[in-house]
Amino acid sequence: MSVTVDGDKSASVPTRVRRILRGPRAEKVPSLVGTACTFIGLVDIAAGVFPRFRASRFHDFVEVLPGALGPLSAALSLSAGVLLLLLAHGLKRHKRRAWRAAVILLPAGAVAQFLYRHSVVGALLSLALLALLLRHRKEFAALPDPRSRWRALANFVLMGAGSLGLGLVIVNAHPGKVVGDPSLSDRLEHVLLGLFGIEGPVAYGGSVSWTVGYSLGALGLLTAVTTIYLAFRPEHPVARLTEDDEARLRELLARHGGRDSLGHFALRRDKAVVFSPSGKAAVTYRVVSGVMLASGDPIGDVEAWPGAIERFMDEAKAHSWTPAVMGCSETGGQVWTRETGLDALELGDEAVVDVADFSLSGRAMRNVRQMVKRIERNGYETRVRRVRDLPDDELERMRRAAADWRGTDTERGFSMALGRIGDPADGDAVIATAHKADDAADSSPYGDLKAIIHFVPWGPDGMSLELMRRDRSADPGMNELLIVAALQAAPSLGVARVSLNFAMFRSALARGEKLGAGPVLRVWRGLLVFLSRWFQIESLYKFNAKFQPRWEPRFVVYRNTRDLPRIGFAAMQAEGFVNMTPPRPFRRRGGRPAQPCAHITPASPAAPAAPEQGMRAA
Repeated sequence: MSVTVDGDKSASVPTRVRRILRGPRAEKVPSLVGTACTFIGLVDIAAGVFPRFRASRFHDFVEVLPGALGPLSAALSLSAGVLLLLLAHGLKRHKRRAWRAAVILLPAGAVAQFLYRHSVVGALLSLALLALLLRHRKEFAALPDPRSRWRALANFVLMGAGSLGLGLVIVNAHPGKVVGDPSLSDRLEHVLLGLFGIEGPVAYGGSVSWTVGYSLGALGLLTAVTTIYLAFRPEHPVARLTEDDEARLRELLARHGGRDSLGHFALRRDKAVVFSPSGKAAVTYRVVSGVMLASGDPIGDVEAWPGAIERFMDEAKAHSWTPAVMGCSETGGQVWTRETGLDALELGDEAVVDVADFSLSGRAMRNVRQMVKRIERNGYETRVRRVRDLPDDELERMRRAAADWRGTDTERGFSMALGRIGDPADGDAVIATAHKADDAADSSPYGDLKAIIHFVPWGPDGMSLELMRRDRSADPGMNELLIVAALQAAPSLGVARVSLNFAMFRSALARGEKLGAGPVLRVWRGLLVFLSRWFQIESLYKFNAKFQPRWEPRFVVYRNTRDLPRIGFAAMQAEGFVNMTPPRPFRRRGGRPAQPCAHITPASPAAPAAPEQGMRAA
């Protein structure tokens, strides 16, 4: 079967899949080497720490592994073990620098085998692993991940804590050789001083004192060397959307933006982008914890999607990132799986309201109708306007109010969040606001403003909900009031369709409560309802269902099942539910930081959402 890739029909789908993914055989050698490094590293640490392990029957097997006996050899074994553990993950991810470090470390280990243990077999084993690395050196060509200086601080904290814990194990691993009965504080002081190469208060008989001293000194040296290396190595900053990239994306959205309701969210400025060879399509993404996370469908001409997808997969392979797509449509999922051989999993449904079919009349809308009328009787009024029609001072007041009314300490959002309000480049965006003149309005820095919802453009005749915020002192139901106001004002704005929230596992919740649902479906729905006590999965579905929308399925695209936990964790980081940033004093300043909004990631079933707070999810 052949398909067009930006005008090139010469590459068949299976050929491109093999070129991009290179099949499971390409993963075997790095995985084998990484696993071997992990195992040998653990054995070396055990051999360097526990004397009983070195004297056990397993010692005959350990004899052929890297490590040596005696005070100095214990430190060498411990150092080799820690370094191999640090390199193992990078080798599994095909990282070039991990390969280089291992190529240097293994000959050193072979020399240590011969000089300190006179073990020819151990030296040959190290050289055999070295030969395996050299034989398959082309498999280890992945480029570095985005990184910054603060990782040196993280390494110092983590390695320091690990060295402290392992040091306590080393100090307590020789109970028969300890002189006297030192207290826990003495042992801890001995570890802390030993990491700096200073003799501590704990005394040992025989050569054990030298063994412990060398081992603690080696741990301290490793912590210092790795921290200094990370602090002074060249930076590879996280990619940002440049002004030229943004201009090109806006051109694509002007021609093809009506196809996907998530298209405008590609303009988040903390995303990077790859374009197809013809420039007619693009995929935006962010790299989080080694996962190359795209969101929504590719931007641009559907015929050019395969070219952009191939560029995306090539970039993922070049860095050995795990490719994933969050919240793509059914059409997008079909193209992604067909062009790459990836798999797709349905996560839930997006609620889309056709403006022409929306009405507050009828029994189904009674609750919403009554809530809206009650709030209006309490003196609230609504205004729905384009961003370009708002005065600058009012826009600034809305920005400050949205930031102050945020319900979490950190900004959230990625897949369906733009991260900004009132940017002049987003003049077609729509803002609906609720106002109430009362005594509190006179003292409020935001005047009579009580709630805000923000929509981004969805082609020439649609808009997509991006953010909902309200004053906590305002009456309940502000979100319903403003959504109804926006839907009623949509015809005058030329809007025919409105995308609302994403409902996680909506079909399972809906079908599980129907008569005749099977036991498996009922159990699954019961679990979702139980989790909703903390994560409001069911409440988002019911909130969306109030407006009688049509449901559009959304999918996650992934390489294999074992990647799903990692993708889910990366998505939670991207959405802001897991904060891995350094403490504020150590953050780098500069750039154009995005200010994402509070939303739910489709890859994290445990991601919380509060309709009262206005959460938009992808």
